[in-house]
Amino acid sequence: MTNLIRSNFQDHPFHLVSPSPWPLYTSICLLNLTTSAALSMHNFSNSYYFFYIALILVVSAMSFWFRDIISESTAPLRISVSSLFCEAKFLYSLTIARATTDEDVRRALCIHKLNSNSYSIYENNSDNLGYYLAGLMEGDGHISIPALFKNSKSTRVFNPRVVFTSHIDNLGLYAFIQSELGNIGRFQITGTNTLRYIIGDLKGIQILIKLMHGKFRTPKNQTFNNLIGIMNDKCSLSIPESLLDTSDFQGNSWLTGFTESDGHFGIKYVEGIPKSGIMKRACSEHVTLKYRLDQRAFDRPTSLSMLPFMEKLAIFLGCPVKTYSSNKTKTEVLSLTVSAIGKLEPIVNYFDKYPLIGDKLNDYKKWRIVYYMMIAKEHLSLEGRLKIKSLIA
Repeated sequence: MTNLIRSNFQDHPFHLVSPSPWPLYTSICLLNLTTSAALSMHNFSNSYYFFYIALILVVSAMSFWFRDIISESTAPLRISVSSLFCEAKFLYSLTIARATTDEDVRRALCIHKLNSNSYSIYENNSDNLGYYLAGLMEGDGHISIPALFKNSKSTRVFNPRVVFTSHIDNLGLYAFIQSELGNIGRFQITGTNTLRYIIGDLKGIQILIKLMHGKFRTPKNQTFNNLIGIMNDKCSLSIPESLLDTSDFQGNSWLTGFTESDGHFGIKYVEGIPKSGIMKRACSEHVTLKYRLDQRAFDRPTSLSMLPFMEKLAIFLGCPVKTYSSNKTKTEVLSLTVSAIGKLEPIVNYFDKYPLIGDKLNDYKKWRIVYYMMIAKEHLSLEGRLKIKSLIA
């Protein structure tokens, strides 16, 4: 069996040695050599012919075996330090991960469909679902690119892997996505509340590529094209490179998926504070709304700046790009915040057209109620303020 044939059975994405026939073949040859040598010593007829044939077979088997060992040891790995770090984190997570049962997934899907009537826009609609998945991937997704053995005699290609990471409360959302993708992929729960939806089979990855092709907007599109290149080599495909999508944000559901990952709908209610000895100026009772998107300043796998993309998104939202340093991740973060009531209407219109379907849908519904209350000046009344308090609680 050649290296090329054996690569078709290589399911893992790590640098492990492929199954080899030479140990078994060499053992059989050695057994024949020993048997024929013993027969020759006892002067059995024509036993020397079998001894020389067995000797030739042993030398041949050892030569082919050593050839494969040298090929595997000298093959250059196209893998970066960041890729090694990601794979190490994945291996560590496997030690503390547990799989969800089919019953858990079915129950989550039923509850999700009962509590949400907005998923129908993505059901059986590959275009809307593709844009939504592209936004979700660029927010909370990871494309694991394995090592390729090029410029060497070894032709093994490891399977890539696509991983969506979210909170466990979004199991219903990803159960719906899995059902729309033909039940591909599997789920893992790491820690206490982290959900991972993992797609590592070649058929599933081809489905994702078809759905998301040409719908990426961030530097992660470069990693997506690397994935396409690997799939072309692995499966003898001819998928063209994915070009960055430069269409209007409000023309598709990409921003919904991106918001599902990195967006925040905030409602802030401030109690009135009268003037006193401590407070020289009175603080009036007021309500504020904000829509916020945060993103790392640099895409980790490619080290490319996210600023050009965030500037385009800032123009659409009508707000500036601000920068702050995250104490948790120790990285620079780009932030977009819209809080002026006059600039929130396009956002409401957008999410009414391309609705959220994950856990943030509940946050948006409350946020939307307060928005229309503020438009109608209902937040100025006592009854309105009590209603807003109940929504925040």
